[in-house]
Amino acid sequence: MTGRAEDLLPATVLVIDDNETNRYLLTSWLQRAGHTVTAVETGRQGLDRLDTTSADALPDLAIIDVLLPDMSGFEVSEQLKGSPRTAHLPIIQISAAAMSPDDHAEGLRRGADAYLDQPIDPGELLATVTATLRYARARRHAERLAQRLFALNSATLNVYSAVGFHSFASAATGGAAAVLASPATAVFLSPHGQAVHSTVDGPEDAVGTHPVPPGLLDQLAARCLPEETGVAIARLPAGQWRALLPADRLRGDVALAVARTKRGRPPVCLAVPAAALHGTDDEQFFQQLANSSALALEALRTYNEEHALGLALQRSFLPKEMPTVPGVELAFRYLPASEHAEIGGDFYEAVPTVNGLLLAIGDVVGHSLVAATVMGEVRHALRAYAIEGHPPHHILQRLETLLCQSQPGITVTLCLALITPDHRLHIANAGHIPPLVIDPRDGPRFHHPHGPLLGLGLSHPPPAVLPAPPGTRLLMVTDGLIEVRHATLDSSLAELSDTVAAGPTGLEDMCDLLLDRFGQNKDDDIALITASLG
Repeated sequence: MTGRAEDLLPATVLVIDDNETNRYLLTSWLQRAGHTVTAVETGRQGLDRLDTTSADALPDLAIIDVLLPDMSGFEVSEQLKGSPRTAHLPIIQISAAAMSPDDHAEGLRRGADAYLDQPIDPGELLATVTATLRYARARRHAERLAQRLFALNSATLNVYSAVGFHSFASAATGGAAAVLASPATAVFLSPHGQAVHSTVDGPEDAVGTHPVPPGLLDQLAARCLPEETGVAIARLPAGQWRALLPADRLRGDVALAVARTKRGRPPVCLAVPAAALHGTDDEQFFQQLANSSALALEALRTYNEEHALGLALQRSFLPKEMPTVPGVELAFRYLPASEHAEIGGDFYEAVPTVNGLLLAIGDVVGHSLVAATVMGEVRHALRAYAIEGHPPHHILQRLETLLCQSQPGITVTLCLALITPDHRLHIANAGHIPPLVIDPRDGPRFHHPHGPLLGLGLSHPPPAVLPAPPGTRLLMVTDGLIEVRHATLDSSLAELSDTVAAGPTGLEDMCDLLLDRFGQNKDDDIALITASLG
């Protein structure tokens, strides 16, 4: 509807005037112009009438006589403008006595939008009513647009921030309800391939989700966007909508927005009551939200596909089982980060060599598919160098050369522990979390000395050699197990040491305890490997 057409729409008018003749004339002129009129005699009656009227049934305009028997029209106007419920109500003040420039100025200062002297010409009154309504409606329209733009911006941010189909359903459906101040429905295909129907009764209500047949998406898209990309709106009669979605809560005719980002990809469908769209602005808001939702869901779907691929690649690089070595018992755990965290580069390894059993645990710095592929490259090179019989610090030096040539700028933390047949531990640590050595007599202690990270082009010192009598246990972990926000690494390491000291001696039981104690709700991969020397 154009602004000019809206200016001519009939209005509801409250007249407050104690003079019966004036009330009759004002009411007659306004009604003949198509307006609906409620008339009262006193200021208190007018205020009470507005107080008992619901917010959506308030009048569009008030015409108030300045000289009333119980209070002045100035006071009435002041109270109306001072209340949040009626501050938007435009006011025309009229008077047959208070007609000086000072009276006009006081009336306008205390809340009037226009001021007319009596006797009033009917044409001037109706023109003033039209002009006052035009300004008030334009202001309300601008405020409404601003509110809906703010709601659209918030909804768009929410759909792009969604990390799973539950949060996406809430963002898209709740966003449509917030933008259009109405109930809303969404139908889309989740990143896991399940067609989902989500509903909400209003902007402040909780979103409910229900599975639906996948073919429903094609049926809805066929209404306005068959096999095309982009976004379109269609209006469906109540009977057609009910036939498509019998369990939906929308009542009456429905406005359906369908958006598809790529040909052949599933669309996103949003629906609201047709009466919620009051003009082209609302249609554009609705289309924009549907399009943003389709783009956000496509990005979420792509991320899930890449994340699943990255996890499969990452797991393919890790050993499937530990070697069997006489005199050494091994246990390990690997726990990927949450479903929505980035791919990490944690790895572990156990390699029988001519010098003994080499244990390794490391972490490629960063979280990405690149980190996972570098992890695979480092692990395979590590195995090759170990099988060739190189001592730990020589392995680190060769990996250093490899990284600097093939992956410049990438750094890796790596701890190597060689268990030799003469019951010694040769530990070479390149910037990794210190290993915990649990002596059968003295208990656990961290081996803190270490060299630089791999990838810096620096040399690596020879390993430290520690005695490892029968009963010695060794624990090596990645930082995902113990790093906690707002806690220092030293305090986390101390808690880990205390837990191991008071925990079970069995390796499998110890691994379970550590994951239960430290591995819950972490945003990073967790790897740990432990050994017991017989």
